[in-house]
Amino acid sequence: MPVNSKTTKRIVLFNHKGGVGKTTLTVNIAYALVNAGKRVLLVDTDPQCSMSSFFLEEKFLDKMLDESETTKGNTLWSAIKPVSEGSGPLGDIEPEKISDGLFLVVGDIRLSEYENSLAECWNLCLSRNRRGYLCTTALSRLVDSLAKATSADFVFFDAGPNIGPLNRAILLDCSHFIIPAACDLFSSRALKTLGYALSEWISTWKRVTEMAPDGTTLLVGHPKLLGFIPQGFRVYGGRMANAPLIVLSSIGSRVVDFVWKPLQLALGLSTKERPAIAKFKLGEVKDLGVLITKSQEQGVPIWEVDGGNDESKIHARNVFAEITKRVIEATA
Repeated sequence: MPVNSKTTKRIVLFNHKGGVGKTTLTVNIAYALVNAGKRVLLVDTDPQCSMSSFFLEEKFLDKMLDESETTKGNTLWSAIKPVSEGSGPLGDIEPEKISDGLFLVVGDIRLSEYENSLAECWNLCLSRNRRGYLCTTALSRLVDSLAKATSADFVFFDAGPNIGPLNRAILLDCSHFIIPAACDLFSSRALKTLGYALSEWISTWKRVTEMAPDGTTLLVGHPKLLGFIPQGFRVYGGRMANAPLIVLSSIGSRVVDFVWKPLQLALGLSTKERPAIAKFKLGEVKDLGVLITKSQEQGVPIWEVDGGNDESKIHARNVFAEITKRVIEATA
């Protein structure tokens, strides 16, 4: 029988459209989870290293990237490189401790090379070739060991804005995913493509699983939709502006029709009872302006920024606390 065992909730905020605030949302959800008493492992899988840049000083991160292919290497690529190149097993790395209960697996621009390998390995899996499985599940197996070492309750991946082989491996390894969405027509329209890609990945991996050799480690292959988070919208007089409010209604409907429904069908589940849109809206994060920039510059959650509007910081703390509560309840 194929081996497929996960003990930690694995979540990714995923949208192949850029500029939807996925890194900012991920970081602040992680901080809110830690505040709620959970232990969180962040895995920076975006070759742009935005999450790593949030937490680490530029000189320190540059040094890590320069050393990633040496014996001192401690980035994600340092561990994945031997498997990606077919030269050996996973390397040993240690997550950076950000604070009590929060850990970071540092990203690397060279992860694009692993993505190239994953494209080939996907086809090898379809041919029942063991190297294909080893390469495709390398990130999953690494996260297994790091989640255990940090006693993580949650793993959050920071994925790049694309529908490529690396994100395919991440989504198929996750227990759940969240859709970050800007309140504009482009985000709304992108959901149809997102749902189609996910359903295709799940259906194909199901076939791969069925024909996998005994003892093969596999990806979970059936991520559940936790919901969506509209963000970055303007507020006037305490209310969302009319334009984003209209788009928000469209986004909610499209999440159900173009993401939830295709996933249900791919997993062989019923679509007869259409769920309420409210079930999937995890929270709303308004445009927080300069607080976002200050948060990135200071490497702290929005509500702990030095300076800025106190009312907005309280809003941010409360919103992310509520999102976190819903995430914990939905993944229990």
